[in-house]
Amino acid sequence: MPRLRRYLVTGLILWVPLGITIWVLSFIVSTLDKTLLLIPEQYRPETLLGFAIPGLGVVLTLVVLLITGVAARNFFGQQLIKGWDSILRRIPVVKSIYSGVKQVSDTLFSDTGQAFRKALLVEFPHQGSYTIAFMTGTPSGELLQRLPGEHVSVYVPTTPNPTSGYFLLLPKSRVHELDMSVDDALKYIVSMGVVGPGPAPTPALLEPNPRVAVRN
Repeated sequence: MPRLRRYLVTGLILWVPLGITIWVLSFIVSTLDKTLLLIPEQYRPETLLGFAIPGLGVVLTLVVLLITGVAARNFFGQQLIKGWDSILRRIPVVKSIYSGVKQVSDTLFSDTGQAFRKALLVEFPHQGSYTIAFMTGTPSGELLQRLPGEHVSVYVPTTPNPTSGYFLLLPKSRVHELDMSVDDALKYIVSMGVVGPGPAPTPALLEPNPRVAVRN
């Protein structure tokens, strides 16, 4: 029975990551495939070919993003962007949402931005208790004037769901920059500390058994 249990655990170790990866990819593909609904019904693949093609929405999304990026680089595209940007910023309620989201996306996807580029070790939720966080920037405006000394903006994610968390302004002296990559830090957080920084461990049952003597 102990050996059977070890074999079952080894099977889980091998199949669970693969299954979750396939599930996540399937969710992304099925979500992006909904972009095909933007195409008139008579021109959709299931209408023209008689069957749906999984993943075609991903291709369509990439093509739209590429065309948008190319168009935004020329004069007419820039004028068009400025036009709808100006319109959206004048609509009540919409302007608050649009301005906030645009500022965050510009910061995250900018080549020069520092948001989520560094993993940090900070004291949280109280002194003597530590967790991993990410630097999102530095305070500005009124905050810069009111905060004593040099501070940094920090995002402390929750586990196992890092999309929710806490935003903190901490003194730079209390923030310790880590050598681990952001990817390793996220793995550590999502796994609740089970998967540490570095290469993934090999399942024990896949390693040579030290009790088995090698016969010549």
